[in-house]
Amino acid sequence: MSKIQLFENQPVRFIWDEENEKYWFSVVDIVAVLTDNDYQGGRKYWKVLKGRLLAEGNQLVSNCYQLKMKAPNGKMRLTDVADTEQVLRIIQSIPSKKAESFKLWLAKVGNERIKSIEVRKALTDEWDKSGVQIGEEYAALTDLMTRTWSGMTTREYKKHKDLKKENLRGNMTNTELVLNIMLAEVATTDISVERQPVGFAESAQAEKEGASVAKTAREQLEARTGKPAVSKFNAKNLGQISLGETADKKEGKDDE
Repeated sequence: MSKIQLFENQPVRFIWDEENEKYWFSVVDIVAVLTDNDYQGGRKYWKVLKGRLLAEGNQLVSNCYQLKMKAPNGKMRLTDVADTEQVLRIIQSIPSKKAESFKLWLAKVGNERIKSIEVRKALTDEWDKSGVQIGEEYAALTDLMTRTWSGMTTREYKKHKDLKKENLRGNMTNTELVLNIMLAEVATTDISVERQPVGFAESAQAEKEGASVAKTAREQLEARTGKPAVSKFNAKNLGQISLGETADKKEGKDDE
């Protein structure tokens, strides 16, 4: 799961692929940024560049992947996407004074997501050390954490956001992510490292105490802002795009 972010006030659509742990970026948006064009200008430039690269037998275009993303008119359209490695190759094909700054932007986007993965891995490593079983026990501890800090079970939380099969973490706001990842998960990991729990029950106690840190922060934030920290917004109404919306060309017109 991912969202739309701005590079120098220009939108760049991208999707986080949970299974393969990589980003897919809209090629048109990237081309528009690098060539100082709007969306339509980016489309035209990419069409010409794509044709030239195809004629050269460039593997970048031959292996081009498409996903459905929301076009400027609000409709979901198939669009060419590229992972980070492919984006760097596209940058090499376009003379642009923005190339280096865009590379830095790519690194920032990637590091933000990598941090989330590292935090989760540190926690699951502690579960593994304590003998927690992958599967039902992992799910139970995750549910306990969610319920403790947010006041809702994972199922209730997903219903609150009108989610079905979508990933909950990928549909959280920045505030929710900070509470869930940077407070609840980090605190639980730190407690587990110090206590060295053995088995599910002891790990669950550490989990509850760690998530309570995030609960306290949530309650303090809500008291000061006067609004709930747990949002009903999901990826779609946050301007984000779900990887589950991937489709073949029979399901919609290509926007390129």
